[in-house]
Amino acid sequence: MTDIKNCSLQEVESVLKDWHEPLYHAKQIFSWLYQRGACSFDAMTNLSASLRSRLTETFAHRAIALITLQESRDGTRKFLFRLEDGSSVESVVIPARGRNTVCLSSQVGCKYACDFCASGLLGFKRNLKAWEILAQLLAITHTHRGGAGRVTHVVFMGTGEPLDNYDNVLKAIRIINSKEGFGIGARRITVSTSGIIPGIKRLASEGLQIELSVSLHSADSLTRSRLMPVNKKYPLNELIAACKKYAVDTNRQVTFEYALLKGINCSQEAAQDIIRLLKGWNAKVNLLIYNPVKELPYKAPDKGETEKFSHALIRAGLVVTLRKSRGQDIEGACGQLRIKRGEATH
Repeated sequence: MTDIKNCSLQEVESVLKDWHEPLYHAKQIFSWLYQRGACSFDAMTNLSASLRSRLTETFAHRAIALITLQESRDGTRKFLFRLEDGSSVESVVIPARGRNTVCLSSQVGCKYACDFCASGLLGFKRNLKAWEILAQLLAITHTHRGGAGRVTHVVFMGTGEPLDNYDNVLKAIRIINSKEGFGIGARRITVSTSGIIPGIKRLASEGLQIELSVSLHSADSLTRSRLMPVNKKYPLNELIAACKKYAVDTNRQVTFEYALLKGINCSQEAAQDIIRLLKGWNAKVNLLIYNPVKELPYKAPDKGETEKFSHALIRAGLVVTLRKSRGQDIEGACGQLRIKRGEATH
């Protein structure tokens, strides 16, 4: 049975039209689903009993089960959810001054196996459906309702490669963005990719001013291929060309994520590589202090090395932010909670 959250507003309207029901009920249904958090069709009390019955017979409205909720000393909250097939996914709420950002997963596991990332350690299992992506946000919204304000931003930076699950992610984004859905502005929604060039080109053509974030982690092609095998399929020079076009087509600044790895990518030579690659166009560098994963050998550089690296980029005129690791005391990096639970991929 199809989950109602796999349907766009237009698809719900089409069903209602076939049923000879007024189309305005579609907006009422969406309001119940995404703004009022209805757990069942029976709760949608401004719909007729006959329509509620027919919805129940035709559609599912599933929730996902919360396995674990951990809260960090810095306020970060990490959720581990169980899906219908027994798989699990992680989501994170990251509070900051005046905003609450939810980080969503788009896949169970990840096939791209970046060498420093926990997400790929358990392998890839499957794509998430649109309703499973939305169910993460609904569950978090319900849990977070008594906390410090509403969800203001959504980032697809959890487990998985969003552009490898393009159709489901985009359907979820349109509902998150729509005024009938969660009503979160496009510029407050970020898609993070390891560099899937066809997906970047498709996203640029959608007419949405979604923020694009690209995992760079090295501006040297050989080093990047070692850290990120995806670079062998989608080479760095072609990736940068696609990102420049995205910036022009959408009039949005492209952010490049750069995890600082001690002894690997934070030398002054590495800084010059970034400057040559990104200077002179609408790009930003988001430096990340690496969140260690005990199963992996990488470490973060010390404060002095981090500041020296950052200052080199700033002196060259690049737009740079330095993001501190969040949730280290709850193993906040993507995939760590699944690993801790010992989830297998079969």
